[in-house]
Amino acid sequence: MPDKTISVSSSSHFEKLVSSGTYTIVDFYADWCGPCKTIAPVFHALAEKESKPGRIQFAKVNVDSQQEVAKKYGVSAMPTFLVLKGSSVVETIRGANPSALTAAVRKAVQDSTNGPAAHGVHFQSKGYTLGSTTAPSRTVGGGAGIAANLQSMMGGNGGFGDSAVRFFALYFASLLSFDSYKAAEESPFAARARR
Repeated sequence: MPDKTISVSSSSHFEKLVSSGTYTIVDFYADWCGPCKTIAPVFHALAEKESKPGRIQFAKVNVDSQQEVAKKYGVSAMPTFLVLKGSSVVETIRGANPSALTAAVRKAVQDSTNGPAAHGVHFQSKGYTLGSTTAPSRTVGGGAGIAANLQSMMGGNGGFGDSAVRFFALYFASLLSFDSYKAAEESPFAARARR
């Protein structure tokens, strides 16, 4: 049975590797590193069990021979495990932590099985060109703010909904601030703010 971990031979090999799969789990190690040798069987077992072509792959980068790759990802301790989605770092595990590594791999596996494979993706609709839809436009981010939106959503006429929103907003504003009295006074939900 072939080994399911890919040994990275150059920075261009690594770039090609991360662009070819949805997820790449990378083990940055050194031959002289004791903890790297300790966790290597765990990484190997995860690779054997969870590797799926086009969805999730496992790679090993020797930081002594591939210093450029290690430097690009800011690897300063060994072992360091990166979970990459494409070329973006999703999660970093520093040190020989089998439970954290296993959890990160399982999370990546779960996410990779939810989406389409990297190869052979087929779209189900024709898509739209920007500006081609006749749907009415809406204002984003403008307007009177969250206070007005919540008040209009709950009736805003001083009824029960308005009182409930005001109570919880003031409660959280005072709870999450250093000077709770001042925060409540300056809140858009303060009773004096409406007069």
